[in-house]
Amino acid sequence: MAGLFCFPPLRSTINAPILPHNGITRPNDPIIYHPFPFSTRAQVVSRKDRSRSRTRALREWQEYEEAVKHKDLAKALRFLKDIPIESENSLIESTQLSGGELGLFGSDRDWEVLDTCLNADDMRLVGSAYAFLKDRGFLPNFGKFRNIVLEGPREVTPTVLKTSTGLEVSKFSPKKWGVSGSSSVVSIFLFAGVSFLLNQGIDIRPNLAAVLGLAMLDAIFLGGSCLAQISSYWPPYKRRILVHEAGHLLVAYLMGCPIRGVILDPIVAMQMGIQGQAGTQFWDEKLQNELAEGRVSGTAFDRYCMVLFAGIAAEALVYGDAEGGENDENLFRSICVLLEPPLSVAQMSNQARWSVLQSYNLLKWHKRAHSAAVKALENGSSLSVVIRRIEEAMSSI
Repeated sequence: MAGLFCFPPLRSTINAPILPHNGITRPNDPIIYHPFPFSTRAQVVSRKDRSRSRTRALREWQEYEEAVKHKDLAKALRFLKDIPIESENSLIESTQLSGGELGLFGSDRDWEVLDTCLNADDMRLVGSAYAFLKDRGFLPNFGKFRNIVLEGPREVTPTVLKTSTGLEVSKFSPKKWGVSGSSSVVSIFLFAGVSFLLNQGIDIRPNLAAVLGLAMLDAIFLGGSCLAQISSYWPPYKRRILVHEAGHLLVAYLMGCPIRGVILDPIVAMQMGIQGQAGTQFWDEKLQNELAEGRVSGTAFDRYCMVLFAGIAAEALVYGDAEGGENDENLFRSICVLLEPPLSVAQMSNQARWSVLQSYNLLKWHKRAHSAAVKALENGSSLSVVIRRIEEAMSSI
């Protein structure tokens, strides 16, 4: 649809002989050949055709850009599927020759279809976007390690986990805010400040009671999103969130689970129904189909658990312990009770250790890709840019 068909100018392929001036040829007279007069006209027509095709292609790509801008996944994906690869390549080459409009469209724009996934209600459509880009060769590492769930021992004791990671099991347990890590520093300064003001004769207890009351209301009705929004401005805490979510994103990507989006704003997360201060939305078609049928296979459940515990694993890998992930554990427990038969407490603990170990190793093997994802998220990059940075980091190994 956006392709250009460039025909070579008609030169010297069909030539007419020009006789000498007296119109009589002699054996030794040279015969002079010139191209037909209409060849120049053909060049002009061909040039006009290229110009019209280029203008039409630019207009069509602008429509694609509008679909991306308005997060219309169905329209953007339909456009990309309608344009043949040959036509797109022809368009890019022709534009390079015409001088300098390549940045407006071309294969680089295919990535942007991922940025429309966040507003998509149909997760199958999101899966189609990833499948399309993988077929086009943009996502060679998408789903590359999905079979890792079939490898390695299934029994992971606390001793095995410590031997493999060098960390105690307790380091993989999410902590309550204010009792560990950077949050404990904040709580210490908070209590020290309150104590200092009270010693100076400044009674702030009424204000403190009001603050605690608001915090309680925030926790009950807003899921703690307001406090999370304030905490997100604390640099060390914000960095942990990025490391945590990048872990979810990378493992989901390598396991072949399409990612709808990464939400880093607690208020937006609350509006989208995400529990916690941030969230990575991914989808596993096999798991969804099996849940609809009332059964869950081992491989689908294992893959889901790996993605679920990847945030905790990422924090443990980077910082030596995990603070976030309480909601991930709660979601894990809720899935476990849906199994037939439900997992016992011992089985749940083993499944959690196995999942976090697998995710830990996968992130460790691809530490450069995880760092690239963290940096891209830190820069406020869109989902398409984050995934592109992951592919670039993995291709450079």
